Amino acid sequence: MKPYLREKIPEKLSEIPDTTAFEAGYLVTKNAGWRNFRPVIDSEKCIGCLQCYLYCPDGVIYKSGNKVSIDYDFCKGCGICKRACKRGAIRMEAEK
Repeated sequence: MKPYLREKIPEKLSEIPDTTAFEAGYLVTKNAGWRNFRPVIDSEKCIGCLQCYLYCPDGVIYKSGNKVSIDYDFCKGCGICKRACKRGAIRMEAEK
């Protein structure tokens, strides 16, 4: 993946981009159904700090208002977002 080059490094939370900072390339097909667990966000606990967004290796977490959402079509279920969430707003749930 090739990162977009930015002229300015974000200094404020409002300057962080709404979407992934990478061009489409490897993640252009939907999840093949091999994920065993998926992250689920508790909107009551989420404060919109975007730590999960910053740590997500696949760029599937995005801002939705003042909270975050997950694009499950491309989420691998690695759980890094859960470990990055200091508020405990993300739990891993078994796929059904």
